[in-house]
Amino acid sequence: MRHLRALCAIADAGSVRKAALQLGMTQPSLTTQLRRIEKAIGGLLFTREQSGSQPTPLGRSILARARPIVADMSALVSAAKDAAANISEAHLRIGSTGNRAVAGWLRRLHTRLPDTDTTIHVDVSATMLLQMVATQQLDVAFVHEFTGFPLPVPSGVERRVLVAREPQFIALSASHPAAERPVVRLADLADDRWVVDLTVEDECAALRRAFTDAGLNPRLVHVRDNTTAAELVASGEAVTPCQPTTSAREGIVIRPLRDDPLTVRLFMVSRPHTTYAPDADALYADLKASYLELAWANAAYRLWLLRHNSPLLRSDEAAPGPRPSSAAASCLAPIPVTLPAPGPAPTSARAAAAPSGWRSPSAAG
Repeated sequence: MRHLRALCAIADAGSVRKAALQLGMTQPSLTTQLRRIEKAIGGLLFTREQSGSQPTPLGRSILARARPIVADMSALVSAAKDAAANISEAHLRIGSTGNRAVAGWLRRLHTRLPDTDTTIHVDVSATMLLQMVATQQLDVAFVHEFTGFPLPVPSGVERRVLVAREPQFIALSASHPAAERPVVRLADLADDRWVVDLTVEDECAALRRAFTDAGLNPRLVHVRDNTTAAELVASGEAVTPCQPTTSAREGIVIRPLRDDPLTVRLFMVSRPHTTYAPDADALYADLKASYLELAWANAAYRLWLLRHNSPLLRSDEAAPGPRPSSAAASCLAPIPVTLPAPGPAPTSARAAAAPSGWRSPSAAG
């Protein structure tokens, strides 16, 4: 069954690299597994091209038989998990790509559901988290996708958009010539190295598109370790995109990018009509309250939200679907958030806070 899932994943993703991310494997491991399958069958199942991996006629024949088997097994596992959930104690399984709002979200849920066993699974792969929700390994997930690079949302999964367009800011050294500017242009960073993490889905592609649109071709530095990336930025060796809710740290400043060349969409996914999972509308409302509290505390991002008349600030905006009516759902009513009064726009002064969620949207917050 593991081999069949691997073949289906490669065909659906269109490349071994993307399939490996979905399966939680390294690319070399999946490549080795594919070669073993092809050796056992006695023929090539995929052609390797610049555009990706395409099934051969033999591969298409095997995939036609494999897909129903994989689907039936997934249905069997889902039914078994539903049955197990019916007899187990209350639990809530949350997944997320890295985001600073997750801590506040969990805090609200622990307060509201003190007797519920709440677990968190953080992964750089949003696609993997979506699949985990679809296969009932998670009850809900909070993920992002880069604008122009939509994620493959599985059938049977419901999506609630939290932020349709979140701008990505830039982290740069306090000694950088552009650090004194309230808003930075991409052209101001044309000669800099840019830190990127290739394990973050579509980050590199989204950056390259933004550079191409601006007529730039900066150098990219591939770094997976946040500590090393922070040191490179603080020392002036590189710059990196970051979440707009990021807190500055000593030696690093966070600035908006002019015209928002790099944006992401944030949304929560869950399975509709799940008997045993907590109410998704209330989970969404608590997530929104946590995110808004964090966003409002950041002066630069607060000003961005106000200037763009963000729907996130509308007090009457609610999650889609009917409100909960049962006693269990009522206890999940969102905890209200009191927003502080807007403060002054950020200056060149820097807070000496610990780096938290300061890199890409998938960096753990």
